Amino acid sequence: MDATLHAEHDEVTVETTAGDPVLEARDVTFSYRRNPILGGVSLRVGQGQFVALVGPNGSGKSTLLRILLGLARPQSGSVRLFGAPPEKLKDRWRIGYVPQRPVLAGSLPATVEEVVAAGRLARHGWRGRLRQDDWDEIHHAIESVGLADRRRARLSELSVGQQQRAYIAKAFASHPDLLVLDEPIAGVDADSQSRFRDSLVHLIADHGAAVLLVSHELGAVAEDLDRLVVLRHGKAFFDGTPDELTASGVSLGIHHQDLPMWLEGPH
Repeated sequence: MDATLHAEHDEVTVETTAGDPVLEARDVTFSYRRNPILGGVSLRVGQGQFVALVGPNGSGKSTLLRILLGLARPQSGSVRLFGAPPEKLKDRWRIGYVPQRPVLAGSLPATVEEVVAAGRLARHGWRGRLRQDDWDEIHHAIESVGLADRRRARLSELSVGQQQRAYIAKAFASHPDLLVLDEPIAGVDADSQSRFRDSLVHLIADHGAAVLLVSHELGAVAEDLDRLVVLRHGKAFFDGTPDELTASGVSLGIHHQDLPMWLEGPH
């Protein structure tokens, strides 16, 4: 792993090679007003891996995501993004992040196409110019979330769910090395879920991206996951393959209520 230190901003550019983790957390702890939220959580996402993070409400998923992305710091333990501490990572475009409730400006005059194009520009640098292959990727990303017929519509003309899908397309268009998605398909129809799944598989297979998906609805991607990490009471209750979880009697995709009921039930 090659690292170049930029002394002026104390930022690090890191190139990952095959087998390197793109995201790694070790024994992360965090408390809020003396209330423990995370108690020694470890998690690893390798290059090209598709990992799902699930857990009941209050399990610490949101706090863990914030720490993994460098939006908060753990009280103990360590986090590395592409081998660097999150706060020192220079190439932020390498991470695509779509929060559960993105801050959406309803009066923003930008169209869906312009929002998604911004994701592509982030990869090239804001002073760059978009080429035809860039526009092909932008339109492909828009189509993958089912907004092809609304690509020239302004965000203010879309429903909240459609706005969310526009921001998912923006993340797709940037071709990140790590894509983090927080409940991206809650309430989305089956056809849109299928397109979403195909886009994730394409991003992983053709671009070598890693994906960390936080969701209670894993039916659309159940057959594509490499690993599943379950948080309960601030700790990693399960970390293994979907087959290992299925062998314990919990279905991810056949009986859609199995996983949510298991997560919320007593253990």
